[in-house]
Amino acid sequence: MAPTRSTAIDARSLPPTADLRQWETPYADALERHAARDPLALMVPGHGGDELGLSARLAAFLGPRPLQLDVPMLVDDIDLGEDSPLSRSLGLAAEAWGARRTWFLTGGASQANRIAALAVRGLGENILSQRSAHSSFSDGVLSAGLAPSFVLPSLDAGHGVAHGVSPASLDAALTDAARAGRPADAVYVVSPSYFGAVADVAGLAQVAHAHGAPLIVDGAWGPHFGFHPDLPESPTRLGADLVVSSTHKLGGSLTQSAMLHLGHGPFADALEPLVARAVSITASTSTSALLQASLDIARHSLATGAELIGRSIAAADAFREALRGDPRFGVLSDGFGAFDDIVAVDPLRVAIDVSRTGVSGHWLRQRLIDADGIFFEMSTATTVVALIGAGKTPDLARAHDALVAAADSAEARAERAGGGADEFPALPASGPLRILPRDAFFAGTEVVPAAEAVGRISADTLAAYPPGIPNLIPGEEITAQTVAFLQAVAASPSGYVRGAVDPGVGSFRVTTRD
Repeated sequence: MAPTRSTAIDARSLPPTADLRQWETPYADALERHAARDPLALMVPGHGGDELGLSARLAAFLGPRPLQLDVPMLVDDIDLGEDSPLSRSLGLAAEAWGARRTWFLTGGASQANRIAALAVRGLGENILSQRSAHSSFSDGVLSAGLAPSFVLPSLDAGHGVAHGVSPASLDAALTDAARAGRPADAVYVVSPSYFGAVADVAGLAQVAHAHGAPLIVDGAWGPHFGFHPDLPESPTRLGADLVVSSTHKLGGSLTQSAMLHLGHGPFADALEPLVARAVSITASTSTSALLQASLDIARHSLATGAELIGRSIAAADAFREALRGDPRFGVLSDGFGAFDDIVAVDPLRVAIDVSRTGVSGHWLRQRLIDADGIFFEMSTATTVVALIGAGKTPDLARAHDALVAAADSAEARAERAGGGADEFPALPASGPLRILPRDAFFAGTEVVPAAEAVGRISADTLAAYPPGIPNLIPGEEITAQTVAFLQAVAASPSGYVRGAVDPGVGSFRVTTRD
């Protein structure tokens, strides 16, 4: 990877997708103009934009500025009218990511996933989805009444890590679905993965379009793509029809803010009104101005921040080199060449192989939190994953030193003696889909002990966090392997199972339609 020149940021540092207008922040500027008027707010929100009365504690906690900028919807010179500051900001975002149209979302990428599912239901009921999709997309499938079939991602069995889907495997899955009498009306894939693996989006789009289906890309972990020559390209520019972008994850906006991008492909005319309607029914009628302003500013920062992003990439590269030189650790992406679905790697994600330490990644991540106040993004039985925000240069030398100290600690020796690293089960295969997710969700249900749930039909979506991939969806048969896996996750120091009836996953909600 070529080093980035240390020069002052100016217009020449802009990527090819940006122009001088990307230095503007119309919506954020409009909020500042409004606050500068010192308005008397006899409307919502109830804090009135000041630190007086009951707002004093909130202002002391946040500072007065967020209250002044927390402006409601439908205000002149902010979001009203066709050429409002909000409209101009949305247009700049679409240009920055190479989209035909972009929506700002304040319900995170989870909202974007549900919108995508609702929108493509207007094209037909059959969807072919990468099995390792986020649970929020499964929720969207359920809400929209879609009939899912699945394409399996490649799997690193040694680390229990799911990667992506190759064009060849997608073509085979689409062909099988058509032969079964359920040709896909839409396709959903994930790129990049939680571990930084990037799929061949251009090839996947060509395959999906050849089968008459639009391609949805869950690009939640790649909002920074396309903003530096050493980063992968934005999926929208590679032919994706809808791209979920969790801008807060690596793009610098506030937590819970995200974007949804509509591409320029053959399905754009049909999808645009469907997406707009789905946004309308999933969005709050009291959308947060602070979150939307953070999206406006994050877009500006990404589009004009190539120099800073280059420094982040250099820091991450140095971290990887230090890990490669340490016998305790490895770099997971060094083995990505063995998987034909992976065509690139996100350099701002450092997945660390900790298997040689003899302790689990879950134990190590929790140890770093407790002892050092260092929070890695996620862990598996054999890995911990570091995330470096675009334009950020955290103290990665400190992180490396803490990893070494944890692996060499007396507590780690005791953990190795207890065999803790070997107790986590392998990622299980899913059970068969016996009834449609929506039918299972609305069926009569009962809660039964885990041992009695095996062989029954799940009424819930259960997803191990991290990373939030559903291990069980409504309508699927519960297997003994899935029960064991979810219970092991729930028992791990940093594990959590979303959707479980109880924290320890000792019982399951099943349908009475077995």
